[in-house]
Amino acid sequence: MNRFEGQVVIVTGAAGGIGRAAALRFAAEGAAVVAVDLDDEGLAATVGAVESAGGRAHPFRADVTRSADVAAYVQAAVDRFGGVDVLFNNAGVEGVVAPLEDYPEDAFDKVMDVNVKGVWLGMRHVAGAMRARGGGAIINASSGAGLRGTPDLIAYGASKHAVIGMTKTAAIELAPAGIRVNAVCPGPVDTRMLDSIAAGKSPEDPDLFLKRSDERNPMGRRGKPTEVVALVTFLASDDASYINGGWHTVDGGWAAG
Repeated sequence: MNRFEGQVVIVTGAAGGIGRAAALRFAAEGAAVVAVDLDDEGLAATVGAVESAGGRAHPFRADVTRSADVAAYVQAAVDRFGGVDVLFNNAGVEGVVAPLEDYPEDAFDKVMDVNVKGVWLGMRHVAGAMRARGGGAIINASSGAGLRGTPDLIAYGASKHAVIGMTKTAAIELAPAGIRVNAVCPGPVDTRMLDSIAAGKSPEDPDLFLKRSDERNPMGRRGKPTEVVALVTFLASDDASYINGGWHTVDGGWAAG
């Protein structure tokens, strides 16, 4: 498929996991990709993988919590490729694993900065570039943690609930400009972040935590980054032209229980 031929896509948090898988999938479907992250080595690996597969990608080092950096990655997409059609607002951090009474204030602030402020800034700065193109699509990374309680991960859960709230508001405000805004809510996915949470939840035996997590899933396993990206690219495509303001699970039925 070439659903994104001639389009320009920004992917934040592109250095690995779901972000890297998204950059590869969008490029494989014809898009020029601006890959954004703070991890220079991971960014180079992502861009190298895209180019090795015959795609086009441009790395851009940016801190998504800094307005000037976000404006700069949007401008880089305009200068390098001519505009912006899609933003996958994917950058996020899990924070620490601790009960709410013991949760460090600085860790809480960091999670909210990256996962909430970073998403807002992305939408804020990309909207003008999308208006200039006559519309576009924004997909915000929420989580199954945005749909239920998250013991020992209060900042992460709060941030992902906030992403859904911002998605609803942005979808209403930006629809007249032809910009659709949706959120994806992955369940447990085989990434570095899940490994980090497992280590925090069960430091003596992270593998046992992951095994029990898999057993609680109706499908009996965790997801793959490519399975999340299949939903992301659908929501970004014209196939989803009347889908706006929604939050969409990709979790094997995890949130249904």
